[in-house]
Amino acid sequence: MTNSPGKQPRFQTRPRGLQRLLLRLPIGLFRFHLGWLLGHRFLLLTHTGRKSGQARHTVLEVMRYDPATRAYVVVSGFGAQSDWYRNVRQTPRVKIDSGRERLEAQAVELARPKAEQEFRHYARRHPQAMTTLARVLNYPWDGSEASYQALAQLLPVIIFRPLRQTELRP
Repeated sequence: MTNSPGKQPRFQTRPRGLQRLLLRLPIGLFRFHLGWLLGHRFLLLTHTGRKSGQARHTVLEVMRYDPATRAYVVVSGFGAQSDWYRNVRQTPRVKIDSGRERLEAQAVELARPKAEQEFRHYARRHPQAMTTLARVLNYPWDGSEASYQALAQLLPVIIFRPLRQTELRP
């Protein structure tokens, strides 16, 4: 693999300072009702804080969107320590804004084989983005089978499935 297997990703803790500001910038687009400009490549996730119980907002890149089921697949790029990931593990019911769509959904973590498959599909659809992200974040990826397995072990992959009309909150 390009990066040595023992090497850890560069971002061991949550982003701070300028990096955090840049990563949170897209939230402004959604707040000004301009999230549709990003299409279904990004989503605004509204989730419940596990300690505060307050609504929290995070913009995530979408690995895959299925228009037939309206399901969104995302990856926790900073691993299992990401606040949004830890929050949806505790309270999996969330709200999603993406494109011109708003829905309530249930978060489910994909099993490792499915996560590997999602990484393969993403790399085929967005090879340049995959290469750049792996390099910038220092992830062990070179397109080999072992690199997909390493990513799936390191980074949780979540699918957000829309709730049926009968499951929606009043």
